[in-house]
Amino acid sequence: MTGTRTSATARAVTAGAVMLAWVALLWLLEVVDTATGHTLDSYGVSPREPAELADIVPSAFLHSGWEHVASNSVPLLVLGFIAALGGIRRFAAVVLVVIVTAGLGVWLTAPAHTVTLGASGVVFGLFGYLLVRGFVDRRPLDIVIGVIIAAVYGSLLWGVLPTDSGISWQGHLFGLTGGVAAAFFFRRPRRPRSHVTV
Repeated sequence: MTGTRTSATARAVTAGAVMLAWVALLWLLEVVDTATGHTLDSYGVSPREPAELADIVPSAFLHSGWEHVASNSVPLLVLGFIAALGGIRRFAAVVLVVIVTAGLGVWLTAPAHTVTLGASGVVFGLFGYLLVRGFVDRRPLDIVIGVIIAAVYGSLLWGVLPTDSGISWQGHLFGLTGGVAAAFFFRRPRRPRSHVTV
């Protein structure tokens, strides 16, 4: 019992440290971006230009202003922490799938002459991942967590609709899709049932 508690505590400390460092990095990058006249915004994704494919990963860490990074920080911290409790390697793999899926979706479908950046695609991806993970893995605790997340952050789903031309609903939609896909890609193997003989 003590070993299990120690392991759970260690996972929580690691998950918290990773997410605090991630969010701190987002704010630091926005400081640099502001100080350099928003030169980092050029690393956002412009659709259907081959050279822009290299910006898919960096674009997920950059924002278009303080309000933008602030709006993503809390949900990223909360959802990322919960997802990272399942293990940092799995978490990193999930995030990579989400970033690539969201970025490619934006690159393929966003309007011409636009630049898309921000961590909201990751936020939507983590939301989708946590929403379905418990059902995919058939783990009751994770199902309960998914239901709670749906109740708290369910309004996020409105963000996948094209209701505001200034918001990348494409990034939200494909981020969500990537998170759901990642839950299936990285499903935990089911433990074989032990057979009792008499």
